[in-house]
Amino acid sequence: MTGIEWTDRTWNPVTGCTKVSPGCDRCYAENIARRFAGSPAFPNGFDVTLRPERLAQPRGWRKPARVFVNSMSDLFHADVPDAFIARVWAVMAATPRHTYQVLTKRHGRMRALLSSPSFGHLVAEEGRRHVIGCQQDWVAVGAMLAHDVLSLPDGRGRVVPRPLPNVWVGVSAEDQRRAELRIPALLGTPAAVRFVSAEPLLGPIDLSRWLGIERYDSFGWGEEMFAALNGRVGGGLHWLIVGGESGPGARPMRPAWARDLVEQCHAAHVPVFVKQLGSAHGPHKGSDTATWPPELRVREWPTARPEVAS
Repeated sequence: MTGIEWTDRTWNPVTGCTKVSPGCDRCYAENIARRFAGSPAFPNGFDVTLRPERLAQPRGWRKPARVFVNSMSDLFHADVPDAFIARVWAVMAATPRHTYQVLTKRHGRMRALLSSPSFGHLVAEEGRRHVIGCQQDWVAVGAMLAHDVLSLPDGRGRVVPRPLPNVWVGVSAEDQRRAELRIPALLGTPAAVRFVSAEPLLGPIDLSRWLGIERYDSFGWGEEMFAALNGRVGGGLHWLIVGGESGPGARPMRPAWARDLVEQCHAAHVPVFVKQLGSAHGPHKGSDTATWPPELRVREWPTARPEVAS
C-alpha cells in the first residue's frame, strides 16, 4: 500500500509544505508534487492545500492499519487552520481500529495546540459538524480529550490533557541541533506514543537523555513524578526511526551514526526501526537489508499504550 516501510498506508488530508530546516533541502514530497503539479493529486503543486474530500478515506479502510498522516505535507503548518487539524483528529477518533502516525517539524504549534484546554472541545465540534456520528458520540469524544488535574507526588496538581490512544505523535530530527530544538516540545505534548524520525540522518545524535523513564533526572524531577507524568506529558520517547537520504544528490549517512542510535535505543529498551541507509549506500534508497551490517538490520515497533486515555 505504501513504499514507507514503517507504515501500512498514507493519508494526505493536506498536501504541500514549506522548508524549515536542512532535512527539508531535498524533500521527496516536493519533488513528487512539482512533477505532477496541476494534476488532480496536486492541483496547486507544492503549495499548502487542504483536501477535505479525503477526510472520509480512513472510514472506508476496514482492515486495521498503521496510517502515516500527511506524508506529503505537515499537519501543523501555519497555513492549516486549527479547525481543520481538529477535523483530522475527529476522523482519527472515529476510526479507533487504525493507528495513526503524525510526524511534524512544527514542534511549537504541535505542543501548543494539542496541549490547549480548548482542543478537545474543538475536535468534538468539528466531528459533530463534519464527521459521521451521532451527537452523543461527539460529546463522548470531547469528554475523552478533556483535561485532568493530575495529583503529583509533591502535592501539586498539574493540568494534563488526555491523548487519543490510537494516535502516535512524532517530530523529525535530522541532527543534534534539531533534536534539542524539537524533542523537548514533543515530550511536553500529550500522546499515547511519542516518536522521533531521524531521517534523513545528517549527523550523529545523542538521544540518551530522552529515551527511557530511567532518565527522569534529566528533567530535574523525582522518579515518582516522572512516572506519574509518563504517557501524558514529560515521559520519554517510545520509538525511533532511522534512515539515510534518498534521491539524486543524497547526502550520505554514516553507518556509525545509525549504529550508535540503535545502541542507545537498545540500552534504554526503546524500539528502533532502521528504514534505509540512503541512496549513497546503494540502489533503491539503500533499502536492501541483506547488504546492511547485521547490527543495523533492526525493525521494531512500539507497543500501543491505550491505558493513557482511560
